[in-house]
Amino acid sequence: MSAPEVPHWEGAVNARLLMGDIYRMGRSEWLTERGWRQVYDDGVRTVIDLRNPGERRRRPTDPVVGEDAMAGFDVVNYPTEDPENAEYQALVQPYMNHPRLYKDILRLFPGRVAEVFKELAVARGAVVIHCSAGRDRTGLVASLLLALTGQAGRAAREDELASRGINSWHLVAPVKHPYESYLAEEEIAGVVADRERALTDFVNGLDVRALLLANGVTAKEIDAVIARCR
Repeated sequence: MSAPEVPHWEGAVNARLLMGDIYRMGRSEWLTERGWRQVYDDGVRTVIDLRNPGERRRRPTDPVVGEDAMAGFDVVNYPTEDPENAEYQALVQPYMNHPRLYKDILRLFPGRVAEVFKELAVARGAVVIHCSAGRDRTGLVASLLLALTGQAGRAAREDELASRGINSWHLVAPVKHPYESYLAEEEIAGVVADRERALTDFVNGLDVRALLLANGVTAKEIDAVIARCR
């Protein structure tokens, strides 16, 4: 298997090319102005933010990015979950942080996930999908895209890269995470193996096309998504 393409975007955390013209990464506020120019130079014109509205804000340690740097992008917000949903709150503590929860997200919020695919079908230019860490909400969408295009076998490797990527960031992050911290190799290897088992269970037998069709994504839109994954 060839190594994944890692874009050289200044400030980007946990960023890589998923497939076709679709990239994935952690929170966009980590990018510098130069990083945004590099994103633009790589053909990206659409940024799909999967976070909830309350998460979409700068931190004091984030680089300052002027409006001009963002002028060429369509930045759209499609949260994959509703944190106010009572059943979600009972299931997900402190946040959606494991592939074992992916089935519940699809069960509770299939329409929200479908909206991401509708956006992918019409998005301008190459696309970056991101959440906060670039691991779980991004990983859910990435796994669905891989399964949709007959590449479900790649899902575990993608998840490992994302898990290890954000783990490396925890070692150097200027703002320490309230729940997570850097894990040494023996620990992160165990986390990766546990996540792999859950992710394999999630993608096995998953009919993404049927899921999308049942939730308002047209066959034409699905074909458009598949086309941009090549």
